[in-house]
Amino acid sequence: MELVTRALAGNRYALARLISLIENDGPDAHAALQAVYPHTGRAHIVGITGAPGTGKSTLVNELAKHWRSRQITVGIVAVDPTSPFSGGALLGDRVRMHDLAGDPGVFIRSMATRGSLGGLARATGDVVKVLDAAGFAVVLVETVGAGQAEVDIARAAHTVVLVEAPGLGDEVQALKAGLLEIADVLVVNKADRPGAAQTALALEMAVGRYAANPGERTEGLWQPPILQTVALNGTGVAEVLEAIERHRLYLQTTGLWAERERARVRAELLNVLQQEALRHILTRIGEQHLHRLIERIVARELDPCSAAYSLLSELLHERGLK
Repeated sequence: MELVTRALAGNRYALARLISLIENDGPDAHAALQAVYPHTGRAHIVGITGAPGTGKSTLVNELAKHWRSRQITVGIVAVDPTSPFSGGALLGDRVRMHDLAGDPGVFIRSMATRGSLGGLARATGDVVKVLDAAGFAVVLVETVGAGQAEVDIARAAHTVVLVEAPGLGDEVQALKAGLLEIADVLVVNKADRPGAAQTALALEMAVGRYAANPGERTEGLWQPPILQTVALNGTGVAEVLEAIERHRLYLQTTGLWAERERARVRAELLNVLQQEALRHILTRIGEQHLHRLIERIVARELDPCSAAYSLLSELLHERGLK
């Protein structure tokens, strides 16, 4: 389709329209993704995650500036909370990333979560594909910072950067969020504030604990570096970029790049299957049947699991699969 051709040729207006088409799941979205997909698989996808208030957007801004100083193109997908009024992105990271405005080697897209769990909007993966196909060498995905379910970023990125900051009421927010297990680079931002050294030490102890499983071989394994930054003035950002680049090289030389790609594709395939299966089931049973089941469950005449099994059994029986 012409829109895809123009977007992949570098037309920024066409690229923005293509992303909107896919994000809104319009009638031509599937065809557009089919056309885009053969051109994907070249970008380094970097997830930036962590609790709200850690300075993720400022760090993303500085990282992008450093990559651009090396003539490396950068796409940014900033996933924001959803406005309860417009349904759009509430914070709008493009406003905060004013330093990158007008740079033809940078493309920034804010997306609303629209109720999605895991800190990622439903269409985030598809938007990343578009930016990848459009030739951006690095695609940064900044999550909403919603909390525990943000481990979903691990399925969408090659490298995961976890951003912490001192003085947020919990010395290590990530410990309860379950994010340390999926972090490839750990960053203590706002390191000029009191408590930064203690936060870094706590992270170091926590990472050491995860790596100290009895009998587990650690030689040759990636050890997440713990870096301190003051993103507002750029202090330490170059070191974070170098750590991200070292991790990319590590993945490529060990064969883990292909392994993560397979895991990412598998997760995406299963997610699409779940969505389409649910859509098919709901269309097939109809709203009235669903409402009757809900009323029976509310009345405690039927439990949710039994209702779901009954529906699936009916559908399979109709198709002669049971």
